[in-house]
Amino acid sequence: MLSESIDYPRNGEDWVKTVLIGGVLTLLSGLIIPMFLVIGYLLRVVRATMKGDEEPPVFDEWGDMTIDGLKGFVIAFVYSLVPALIAGVFGFAGIMSAVAGNGSQTAGIFGGIVALVGLLVAFVLGLIAAYIIPAALSNYAETDRIGAAFDFGTLRPILTSGKYATAWLMAFVVLFAATVAISILNVIPFVGFIIGTIAGPFVTFYAAIAAYYIIGRTWGDLHDIEMMDEGGTTGEQPAV
Repeated sequence: MLSESIDYPRNGEDWVKTVLIGGVLTLLSGLIIPMFLVIGYLLRVVRATMKGDEEPPVFDEWGDMTIDGLKGFVIAFVYSLVPALIAGVFGFAGIMSAVAGNGSQTAGIFGGIVALVGLLVAFVLGLIAAYIIPAALSNYAETDRIGAAFDFGTLRPILTSGKYATAWLMAFVVLFAATVAISILNVIPFVGFIIGTIAGPFVTFYAAIAAYYIIGRTWGDLHDIEMMDEGGTTGEQPAV
């Protein structure tokens, strides 16, 4: 599936146009709306691949895609909120402990330990959230209900399956490899930095498509979702 995921973004006739649009939107994601569009597109990838469609979606129906991406962002934000809050609470407690100690070395050490423990706990919870979010987005993509993203009765057997864990690791490897490639380019003085800066958003978007191809295919396998055939009709996908 790893090699298939790398080839997947190029399966469509308009794949260059799609990657160019996605790369520009990724570059402009700090403007919020472009970020929603990228998330909305990735949700389309999940919907298509969970049904066995081997051709990537295109950018169209921009309003619907924006709203879909906004919902996806809310889902990811909610899951990320707990680690962020814990990090903030422990960090604040560490600072206040040091301040209350009037600058004493013992208070400073204690405050530092509290802050460090908070960061470690937040890091672990952040990893858990990162593991859950793709499955949560997939359940939302399948049902079009935000509540489904928090339906742990449905999510639990997926999250505890070896197939999903393997798929998540493969998706992580794809994204990590893209990050490493961009970082290597940025190390090269001047020219490499410019090329890496320009190419980075496009490489990142391409890798995200490949990663969510893996997630969508795996979700479809585990949920026995109907597959699309070449004529656009559906047929039952064999259970895995």
